[in-house]
Amino acid sequence: MTAPATGDNAAPELVHLDVDSGVATITLDSPANRNALSAQLRRELLAHLDAAIADDAVRVVVLTHTGRVFCAGMDLKESRGAGAQGQGVNEVPAILERIWSSPKPVVARLAGPARAGGVGLVAACDLAVAAEEATFAFSEVRIGVVPAVISVTVLPRLLRRAAHELFLTGETFDARRAAAIGLINSAVPADELDAEVDRYVQALRLGAPGALAGTKEMLRRERPSSMREDFAQMQDLSARYFAGDEGQEGIRAFAEKRPPSWVDA
Repeated sequence: MTAPATGDNAAPELVHLDVDSGVATITLDSPANRNALSAQLRRELLAHLDAAIADDAVRVVVLTHTGRVFCAGMDLKESRGAGAQGQGVNEVPAILERIWSSPKPVVARLAGPARAGGVGLVAACDLAVAAEEATFAFSEVRIGVVPAVISVTVLPRLLRRAAHELFLTGETFDARRAAAIGLINSAVPADELDAEVDRYVQALRLGAPGALAGTKEMLRRERPSSMREDFAQMQDLSARYFAGDEGQEGIRAFAEKRPPSWVDA
């Protein structure tokens, strides 16, 4: 789905949003520059994320791509000669934060490589599935820059030793290692990629929307230093959800041996 041009010089849309059966698919579609994070792509990606999150019909978001590359990172042609404020320093954190804090689960689907900022997108997603031939690299140091912004989403995912090695060397690693160090959830043969993504999507759709949002928020929270305080906060959270509309519907559905109302929504 490509947005129609609004004028003679209007650029074609580089990111598409399609919603079907509760699943919002956001597709990076700039294969000519390997889906690099150009200014236009950043603007459109952020707008489509906002639209998907705001849409009550959407239960799960899938981030995918056209072409051979998932995302090559920042558009270096645009970065050349630009000052510090012209390097996407505002949009990229906003994009990563929007994915990370989305109340709806976000699943990354990679049929090809991710580099630098593209790896940051993958790490921001709740779940990520890659074809086995997909590769990854934190290539920033090799062009004289630091993987600073993406570290906010990447470091919570990676084993610390692996983070030091891969951030400092910039070496390329494959999808199986990406799964082993926590960057992605699953590496599968290319012909099984869509089935694996769909498996996760259908599993996520079984969860209650409010409970999924609450669980995501719980996973993001900073834990208190005291176990007693942690238990107290978690007891309160658990009690509120048990007593809430979704919790009560789920309990009734279990007793009545039927799917809860949100499963068919």
